[in-house]
Amino acid sequence: MGINLNPFTWWNGATIGTWFGLRGKGRVGEDALGNVYYQGGSDTSGNPRRWVIYNGSNDASRIAPEWFGWLHHQIDDVPDRALPPAKPWQQPAVPNLTGTPLAYRPAGALGAGGKRAPATGDYEAWTPGD
Repeated sequence: MGINLNPFTWWNGATIGTWFGLRGKGRVGEDALGNVYYQGGSDTSGNPRRWVIYNGSNDASRIAPEWFGWLHHQIDDVPDRALPPAKPWQQPAVPNLTGTPLAYRPAGALGAGGKRAPATGDYEAWTPGD
């Protein structure tokens, strides 16, 4: 197509209106996926307004859990300062993979080949007239 639709389409990232709205707001941090977080002004309850600008497609499952808590005012300070360091056994958050080639497909699913284990001996097919 050759036209940059990003300034006009919300599903490809922040629109031009969002960028104008972020003027004067403070950038507070960035997560491991490259999403950038802003804070500034206040809402009708007096709480500070908080935003995320996604690095890539707008998908809420791509927000790290600690930043989700910050966005929803569950923690007051930036996660790097407010939360303890991650435990060595903790794994990084994974975005929702539904609709991608990496999505979970159990045995028997059409996307996984459609083959499933044969039924065990506890199943009897019903036939009419029995």
